[in-house]
Order: sequence, then C-alpha cells, then structure tokens
Amino acid sequence: MASHGLTYDGCNFFRQRLVLSTLSGKHVKIKNIRSRDDEPGLRDFEASFIRLLDKVTNGSRIEINQTGTVLFYQPGLLYGGPVEHDCHPQRSVGYYLEALLMLAPFMKTPLKATLKGVTNDPTDPTVDLLKSTALPLMKKFGIDGEAFEIKVVKRGMAPGGGGEVVFTCPVRKTIKPVQLTEPGKIKRIRGVAYSVRVSPQMGNRIVESARSVLNQFLPDIYIYTDHMKGTNSGKSPGFGLTLVAETLNGCFLSAEMSSTPQGQGEPVLPEDLGRNCAKLLLEEVYRGGCVDSSNQSLALLLMTLGQQDVSKVLLGPLSPYTIEFLRNIRDFFQIMFKIEVQTPLDDERKGGDKVLMTCVGVGYSNINKTVK
Repeated sequence: MASHGLTYDGCNFFRQRLVLSTLSGKHVKIKNIRSRDDEPGLRDFEASFIRLLDKVTNGSRIEINQTGTVLFYQPGLLYGGPVEHDCHPQRSVGYYLEALLMLAPFMKTPLKATLKGVTNDPTDPTVDLLKSTALPLMKKFGIDGEAFEIKVVKRGMAPGGGGEVVFTCPVRKTIKPVQLTEPGKIKRIRGVAYSVRVSPQMGNRIVESARSVLNQFLPDIYIYTDHMKGTNSGKSPGFGLTLVAETLNGCFLSAEMSSTPQGQGEPVLPEDLGRNCAKLLLEEVYRGGCVDSSNQSLALLLMTLGQQDVSKVLLGPLSPYTIEFLRNIRDFFQIMFKIEVQTPLDDERKGGDKVLMTCVGVGYSNINKTVK
C-alpha cells in the first residue's frame, strides 16, 4: 500500500471513505465494487453521491472503469457555495446530507445546498432526525451561526420523492474540543409526526399512540403534527414520526419510523407506528450516552478534527458502522481512540453499558481560511 493513498475492497462504507479522503486529502482507490454481482459496479445512488462530492469540491479527479467496479478518487479542495443536487430516489436525502454535515464546516465559502429527492424513507436517517440531533451536536463543537440550519421546503416520501431540503452551514477555521461525559436525565420529549397525501388525521393517530407509551415516564411531551399539502407534499403518500429526547445537559437522543413505501410490502397502521417508534426511543434512552447511535460517527469525526487537545465523549454501545468508521479514521488520520467500557450499577438506573471515547485531535484547520 502506498504511503500517500489508500486502497479498499468492496462497496461497504463507501461514503465514509470518500468523506475522510476529502478531508484528509489522501486519494483512495476502491476496487471489486460488487464484482460478483449480477449487476456489477456502482449503483445509481452512489454515482449520484460522487457527483455531489464533485459539486462541493474544486479540482477533484474521479476515475471509474467501464464496468464501474473500480473507483479512483483524488480529492480536490472543498469549495462550497450554492449547490443544487438531485438525489437519487433509491436512497433518501439523509444519505447525502450525513456526508455534507461532515464536510460543510471546512468549505471555502459557506455552503448552501439544495437537495431534492426522497426526504423520508425507512432505511436512512430522515431529514427531521438530522435537523433535531446532528445540528445541536455540531453546535457543541463550536459550529454555529445564524445561517446554520436544515429547512424542509417540500416533503417527499419513498419511492416517488419530490421533496426539497435546504441546508446552510457557516465555515469554521478550527473545531473546539469537547467533554461530553455526563448526559444527565431526560427532561423533555419533542417530536414531529408528518403525513403527506394521506388523511391529516393520520398525524393525530400517531401522536396519540406514541403518547400512550411515553406518558408513563414523563409529562413534558409535545409532538407536532406536520401535514404538507399541494405541491409541497411530494409524489408518494406516506407518514412517519421522529421523536427526540433532550437531557438536562443538552444531549439529544432520537428515534424514528416511516411508513412502508407505497407498493413495497405490508402497509403499517399509524397506531402501531407510533407505539413502535416510542419503544425505539426508550431503547435509545436505555443505550444512552451523550450522542445517539445514528450520530456516533459524526461526533467521533469532529473529535478527531478538533484542536490538539483531549476530547471525551460518552457513547452507548458502538454500532457496527461506527466501529468501521474508527478503523477508517485510523487509516486516514492515524488517530487511535482510547475506549473504556463502563457498566452502570443496577441501582443507578443508567441503562446499558456505556463506552467512553477519548482522543487527541489532529488540529485540523480549514486551509481555505487564512484570516479569521
């Protein structure tokens, strides 16, 4: 393996490798992408992701062989500015937005990305989830400003899509180190029950069933219903729920569910969806930590890129995706985390095992920002 570039096998963890490659400036070669498959090579949504990276960078070199099984990516400089992108409807906007959240603070000019496509689907984190958990997490690392927001202009459910999301983010020269070791108790639960192209009553039915579970634990619950009409409702019918629990120390834990896309399996009742989503939230609270399982890798990346100082974050059990992300961070940035497992005592009521992650940042600074 060459000292300046990295080679990987297979299509797994495709996004995180390209994102880390872009931030570290090391080129990456991914080979044997679904080479044994009936339809070998990159899928359309991955090609769309590469095009998005190409739009936000300046001078990236991308080479793909004829069958699409080998990809060579030499990252350019992160440029930013206004970007419009049609996300492929196979995956939701969240798939693309997760990567943009990681790159946005290090652009040359503030990013204003308009992403069109499916805003809510059962596989990827939905836009609402990222809005209510990823943004507050990034604010803790000092990425903040009046123009830091995710706005859902139009909703689009799978499979038709037709949604639109605007993400704006200010640029930062450096990331500050954090100590997030005490999540504290849950003080309130907020949520959004959304429905498009179905009866507006669906939202109320979801809210009622979710409350029936959560009211046993805590009185401060408020779930908004969001029913978009007309052109803002996308092309497919559907509904879903995003729940966020906020702790006393300002950590956010979240859970979400979307209805089964039209024509893809058993339809789901709003009552069941509300109840199951509430149970997922309780599961997430049991796992605990200062960052929920869908944002673990974002937190670890921002810790890695922090100034040369110690960062500590308490997480719940690491997801397989996060574990692979730690390996990739080691490859691209040579940063190793110190991992301590903490098992809470039974009488503490702190839920499952926790993991305390500690690292010293690489002192990454935005090369585009010469003057503060």
